[in-house]
Amino acid sequence: MKIIDAHNHPDWHGYDFQKIVENMEKYHIDQSWLMSWESPLKECCEGTAGLVCGSLFGKRDVAIPFERCVAYAERAPEKFILGFCPDPRDPQAANYLKAAHDIYGAKVCGECKFRTTYDSPDCTRLFRKAGELGMPVTLHFDYDWQTTIEKPWGEWWGGDMQNLEHLLQLCPDTNFLGHAPAFWINISKDDLWKQGPYPPEKAKVVEGGAVPTLLRKYPNLYCDISAGSGCRALRRDPEFAKQFILEFQDRILYARDYFDNIHQEFLNSLELPTEVLEKLYHKNAEKLIHDS
Repeated sequence: MKIIDAHNHPDWHGYDFQKIVENMEKYHIDQSWLMSWESPLKECCEGTAGLVCGSLFGKRDVAIPFERCVAYAERAPEKFILGFCPDPRDPQAANYLKAAHDIYGAKVCGECKFRTTYDSPDCTRLFRKAGELGMPVTLHFDYDWQTTIEKPWGEWWGGDMQNLEHLLQLCPDTNFLGHAPAFWINISKDDLWKQGPYPPEKAKVVEGGAVPTLLRKYPNLYCDISAGSGCRALRRDPEFAKQFILEFQDRILYARDYFDNIHQEFLNSLELPTEVLEKLYHKNAEKLIHDS
């Protein structure tokens, strides 16, 4: 079965080009969406510097510059699908996105991970351009869980689920992929989102969470199950996870945002029909970028 990892980054967590290619071969991954992260380094937490490549090259003060994605794709164009999301607060953001699409063949607008609310006028202008270009947008959501008196600068990205719903209304012709802790914690209608980014391992999902509610209401919302946030949201309640996947099988994408195999292991343990697994592993990803 063909497998596409719909969320990864160059030089991420110490993985260079060769390590990533070897890792993809190890886990039978045919292609990866390789995305930049254009957030200014000054807006990232203290621990980010050891995980990203931007500061190493001295060209631009951003976490993961698009030029690193291009460098990987030039060496193995059959393996990498380019993703680029400029900082939407830049007045030229929509023009930069179009240039990345037209010149370098970028097919994904991602990763969008910025310290702003994603339904702002700046963001919606960029995302409408992405919709015109046929580029799905990968959104990273995090609440401000980290701020304390001792550490007053906590990371937050995107806003909350009300911002997401407003965005889905403002950009009906753009497809969005929800991702990260503040998205996935809302798979359940409980108060665990107030306590931290990750739920307890076996916390049963309470029906009525914002994620399934929005999926039912807005056909332009998709799910990126990458990272610990996506895997934990599903693994916390496998019975619910199976029903969730079956209901939204056309709008869930296998993705990692790292280099382990926990997502494949979990999906394969659910005894899902082969036709459903094919959608998760490659067909849904291919559908989203088909016209870009």
